[in-house]
Amino acid sequence: MCTNGINTSQFEQMLDQIDDHIKLERRWTHNLGHNAEDAGFPTVGEKLHEAMALLDQVRALLDDAKDALEDDAEAASGVQINLV
Repeated sequence: MCTNGINTSQFEQMLDQIDDHIKLERRWTHNLGHNAEDAGFPTVGEKLHEAMALLDQVRALLDDAKDALEDDAEAASGVQINLV
């Protein structure tokens, strides 16, 4: 479905792709943080865990964006086109 020139289904899929990418980066950051700590680099491990927490925040914001997309699409005062 398109609303105001935006294919909302495709837009949501793109948000999911970004989320998948961030999820992978978070996992790598987590692993590297533990590797650094195990190797005796506690400050590096701490910074990587801080980065991991920020990536968690990014994922939460992406989830909020998906919810907002649905809300905005419903409230949009434009033409809707549905494929049949």
